[in-house]
This record gives sequence, structure tokens and C-alpha cells, in this order.
Amino acid sequence: MLKCIIIDDEPLAIKLLSDYTQKMAGLSLLESFSNPIEAIQYCNSNEVDLIFLDVQMPELTGIQFMKILKDKSHFILTTAYEEYALEGYEYNIIDYLMKPITLERFMIAAGKAIHRIQNENVVNTFTPPLQSNDAYIFVKTEYKVKKIDLKDILYFEGLGDYVNIQTKNGKILTLESIRKFVERLPDQKFMRVHKSYIIPIEKIDFIEKNRIVIEGKYIPIGGTYQKEFWKKIQPDKNKT
Repeated sequence: MLKCIIIDDEPLAIKLLSDYTQKMAGLSLLESFSNPIEAIQYCNSNEVDLIFLDVQMPELTGIQFMKILKDKSHFILTTAYEEYALEGYEYNIIDYLMKPITLERFMIAAGKAIHRIQNENVVNTFTPPLQSNDAYIFVKTEYKVKKIDLKDILYFEGLGDYVNIQTKNGKILTLESIRKFVERLPDQKFMRVHKSYIIPIEKIDFIEKNRIVIEGKYIPIGGTYQKEFWKKIQPDKNKT
């Protein structure tokens, strides 16, 4: 059962989503908030699996809310403006619902959330956190749990609800989030260089115009990751 909350400055929207939540097996509504500041305080003190989050609110926008809360929960955005929903894919969102929201569309999004989060939990059950000397990871793919040697990995690529683990032997798709791999991988060997990419440092062939090249694949270095990336690969230049 996923623990969820609703954040929306419109009382009618909260009532609608509350009614929908009660009709959806697998969801447990903990609280509803019209004030996103109060919701942040609640999330900092309570475990929340899923947040139905309005994008346009006066005190704090949904995008700002996700920046503050970061990776503490999963999100389904609710909005009347499609362009804001697209920006949300930079964060840990599962889906977005365009207002007015129908029950059918709500159930599709909620079902996607249940499937994704439950699969993440299964993967975590099979894969304890990696230590710095670990040489492999276990990943749930299709109907099995597969062992992958870290030395064979070329890069991780986020693809919406999935992550493609590109190895020297081919692709492995898993219903997982990039952030989960950041937590599990040894940071002296791997680093996140973009919201959608993690790379093994030793596999870098060369760097060209803020792009990393690994066996012919061009991987962008995101603006927020550039400083840390150059600090890690050129530590001497950062000494004073």
C-alpha cells in the first residue's frame, strides 16, 4: 500500500483527488494540503511514497517544491499547463495529469506509480547497498534478477520509468530510477554527469566540448554537474 498525500491550493481539486484515491486499491491517503510549506514540514517528518502535486500554487510552485524535497518521494504532477509538466521530468515524477482530471486517467497514473514503486522495493530487497570494494550489482530485469559486473558497465541512461544499463555485452533495462543507482554505486568509480546519465570514470575515452565520449557514445555533462565533474577528473587544478 503506497502512502500518499495531495497538495493543491484549490479545495475542489483536493476533494476530487481524495475521492479518486479512495477508489484506487493500493493507495492510502495520509493527508491533504493547500499550503505547500506545511506539506514540506510533513514530508520531513513522515514517510511518503507518492505525492499528487499541483504545479501552479501561490506560495511555492510544484517545481520549486520538488527542488526542495529532492529525492524524498515520487511525484504525479497535476496541472492545467502542459509546458510546466514537461519541466517536471527533470525530477522524480512518474506521470502528470492534465486538469480537468478524469477517473480513468487518474487510475492509469496511479497504477503506473504502484507498479514502479513496488518494483523499486523488490530490487532493493535483492540488492543491499554496495560497499566500495564490491565488483558487481544485482538488477531486476524482466522476470529475473541479474548479476552485472561493474567492470562491464559503459554507462547508465535514464529513460523515463526505466534505466538502460549499457554494458560491453549489450543493453539491460530495469524499472529503476537513476537516483537509486547513484546511492548504490561506489562513488570513487562512478559519477552522475547529467540528470539522465551515470558513467564509470575509467571508461572515459575523451572529453569534447562538455561531452564525454565512451566507445563512440557522446554523453552530455549537465550544467549542475560540471563543477564536480572537472574537480574529480582534474583534482590538481582545484588546489590553491
